[in-house]
Amino acid sequence: MTLFWIASIILVVFSCVLIALPVMRQKANNDEALRDELNKAFYKDRLTELEEEAEEGLVENQQDLIDDLKQSLLDDIPADSKNSQENAISPMAVMIPSMLLVVGLSYGMYYKFGAQQDVLQWQEVTSNLPALSKKLMSPEGAQLSDDEMRDLTLALRTRLHYEPEDSTGWLLLGRIALANRDVDTAIGSMKKAYNLEPESNDIMLGYAQALMLSQDDVDQENARRILGNLVQKDYVDLRVFSLLAFDAFERQDFPAAVRYWSIMQQMIGPEDSRYEMLSRSIENAKKQMGQQVGSGQSVSVTINIADDVTADPNAALIVSVHTADGSPMPVAAARYPVGSLPRTVVLDDGNSMIAERKLSSLESLMVRARIDSDGNVATKEGDWFGESEAVTMGEPVEVMIDKRY
Repeated sequence: MTLFWIASIILVVFSCVLIALPVMRQKANNDEALRDELNKAFYKDRLTELEEEAEEGLVENQQDLIDDLKQSLLDDIPADSKNSQENAISPMAVMIPSMLLVVGLSYGMYYKFGAQQDVLQWQEVTSNLPALSKKLMSPEGAQLSDDEMRDLTLALRTRLHYEPEDSTGWLLLGRIALANRDVDTAIGSMKKAYNLEPESNDIMLGYAQALMLSQDDVDQENARRILGNLVQKDYVDLRVFSLLAFDAFERQDFPAAVRYWSIMQQMIGPEDSRYEMLSRSIENAKKQMGQQVGSGQSVSVTINIADDVTADPNAALIVSVHTADGSPMPVAAARYPVGSLPRTVVLDDGNSMIAERKLSSLESLMVRARIDSDGNVATKEGDWFGESEAVTMGEPVEVMIDKRY
């Protein structure tokens, strides 16, 4: 805003200079002075002629002729000459009111038609960006009103105009566009954030979400590639598997959809209110596959940890279902981050190791759970583990991790 006022003052001063220059350069009217000089020259010439004529004896009343010449000279001076000089307008009397008129008109027209209120509102919104961003990122961020969302978008665009390398700003703008179903803006903003920080998990997820909304097959394929990279990086976020599941369902890849929704169930546990909704989605996908959905097709496993066991929350928790005789080869298995224990996970046919041998085909089973500390499933030395008793399919299973390889 300071720059605007400086620029406006410079323009107004320049306009005033344009008005002042012609007035200051205006030359006085020299008609009267030229007339007086001409009369004087004529008078002197006539006096010289009278003297010559008097010397030659041609003139007898020289003084009378001189008096007549003087009188004719006086008669040639206009009566209003003195008044016109007295009434001459000073240049300052013209210049100062003109300048005041320019200043008054300039700022008066801006006040009337210059959208001053919009500019002031824009400045207020821009200064309020931190508060709006904090409110959006908070758990109750969805409660932002439409006006607040518009204000936040305007403030973000202003900031990104001056700070185009702000990846967080582009990510936030993309999320707002996603909320407003503005696909083009969402993809464009997320792409800029992704180009600035291609290894950021949050940005990768946001970019994949935007690409999934595109009708372009290439965009959707790129989204699957990004989501696959997130899964390989063990990025634990329900939205990753949710996007993969719905995408698989839309492509009629129902087994993949079941697998992803089953993983989501395992991540949230049966006590979560979303668990039943995911169960209905799984049943719908299985019906699409022509499968009969019955009871006893999933195994619920509650995992506890002994008091003397210390587990890194970032380590991997590997849960495997085996035949009741404890065969080393698992029938089904799943991998989770350890997180906080105790916790409950659910395995079903989507976790089966071999397509020809489903988990639901078992009549009895036992479960093993292991904390993989080095990220290599093949190595077990130093890992903590536990195993359950043999149970009948459909019964809940409990595993206590209290042993070490």
